[in-house]
Amino acid sequence: MNQSTGPAEITTRFEEAWNTHDMEAFGRLFHSDATFVNRFATYWRGVDQIVAGHAGIHASIYRDSTLAIDPPDVDPISDDAAILHFWSRLSAGAAHPAGPHQVDTLILAVVTRRDGEWRIQAVENVTLANPMTGATTLRP
Repeated sequence: MNQSTGPAEITTRFEEAWNTHDMEAFGRLFHSDATFVNRFATYWRGVDQIVAGHAGIHASIYRDSTLAIDPPDVDPISDDAAILHFWSRLSAGAAHPAGPHQVDTLILAVVTRRDGEWRIQAVENVTLANPMTGATTLRP
């Protein structure tokens, strides 16, 4: 069964898995040998590490968070590979030690189709910050 109809659909599934805090669904977004660099430069290799890293924060500081993802820019590499760039806005809730707040990030994902299924091969997530001060900023 196809996980999606095309590479851009991955962002919809990413947002749904995050907002329902469904780490099983989140794990299905990735190839087993995928990599993920989060916004704090933590590097996970393999879907088990990716899910474990996210499960911890979804059970604690992000348990009441939501994520809004803009439609991605899709740059096809081949019929079975594409690069996605997309903005996300994380809205942390009261469970976060800093209290409710928002964070914008730009995510780069390499997605590939294997056995008819589009999944993520690699992700890098970068927080939007003021380059002069390092202060986290929100885009308009």
